[in-house]
Amino acid sequence: MPCKPAKARKLLKNNKAIVIQRKPFTIQLLYGSSGYKQEISLGVDTGSKFIGLSATTIKKELYASTVELRNDIVKLNSDRRQNRKSRRSRNTRHRKPRFDNRRKCEGWIAPSVKHKIDTHLKSIDNVYKILPITNLVVEVANFDIQKIINPNISGSEYQKGKQLGFLNIRQYILHRDSYTCQCCKGKSKDNILNIHHIESKKTGGNSPDNLVTLCKTCHTKFHKGEINLNFKRRKSFRDATFMNFMKWRLYDELSKLYSNVSMTFGYITNFIRIKHGLPKDHYVDARCISGNPSAEPLDYYFYQKKVRCHNRQIHKSNPKKGKRLLNQAPYKVKGFRLYDNVSYNGIECFIWGRRRNGFFSLKKLDGTKIHNAINYKKLKFLLPRKGYLIETRRQLFIN
Repeated sequence: MPCKPAKARKLLKNNKAIVIQRKPFTIQLLYGSSGYKQEISLGVDTGSKFIGLSATTIKKELYASTVELRNDIVKLNSDRRQNRKSRRSRNTRHRKPRFDNRRKCEGWIAPSVKHKIDTHLKSIDNVYKILPITNLVVEVANFDIQKIINPNISGSEYQKGKQLGFLNIRQYILHRDSYTCQCCKGKSKDNILNIHHIESKKTGGNSPDNLVTLCKTCHTKFHKGEINLNFKRRKSFRDATFMNFMKWRLYDELSKLYSNVSMTFGYITNFIRIKHGLPKDHYVDARCISGNPSAEPLDYYFYQKKVRCHNRQIHKSNPKKGKRLLNQAPYKVKGFRLYDNVSYNGIECFIWGRRRNGFFSLKKLDGTKIHNAINYKKLKFLLPRKGYLIETRRQLFIN
């Protein structure tokens, strides 16, 4: 169980405990204790971009955290697919395939979705490592996307989508746009119509909300940079789709790992938060989910950002003279790595950029620039880089 900082200092000074980790600061006793434990409830506010975590007893909040998830998996996989495709199409010698691994195994899910589910599981496991959690409550959400688009939908209308009766998505887009260029409205007199992606195909996909009809003339001018298009993609339901898919998958995985796992829903959390006059934030929602919204909150919380562990060369799509060069700094520069936690003039920050000559770019997790080019001799090393960058922030609203 957590103890006060004064007691922790005495235990460390008398060699009765050792430090396990710095953030969150955790010590381990070197002697047997009474084994007394209180009941601790961990609330988890699931999401597609952020996770809220809060461990509470009836009286106090013991742990509060917000985890920012990665959302670059789709782009990186698209870059890799593009680079591999261009490599295979070159007029070069190719070896025979060594593995027949082009089949999707049973239970396969998209890498971007799998990463987010794994991050949920890892974030919860990190709390279990430092606190004796007795009850785990997870908030799940169920979004009726068709109801969001059309509030009056009912009955058999759910089976009659917008594309019903069309052979393919191209035919539907042309019909939706009345077979008219949405840029010049037919002024170019060009009868050839193309389907244009508002966002990049590799990130926006082939959703109808991301497609628009253009004549060949306007389409060519846009890609040559002669005209600008002011189209904006309609509201994306990617996050809602992810939440609908992941809720049962996450719950099943947690039920295999832990006992006393239960679910709650967003409207219940919203009611509890409003009833107790609490602000809207991920870790605050997690405190309401834990079942102890009136517990005395901490005056700080941990903001965690999930970052990539390796910078793979195949993800780079900026070849120079037809070749992708290893244009990156060494593994370590003057003893420092990318994303290392350092201190500069008493300010804790992270290495966000590095140069071979030993000058680094420093930032905080909220994007605040500390220095664009500081010499390594002026930095104090605090923590090595990990998959999660952790920053302590103060809670602005405390009841």
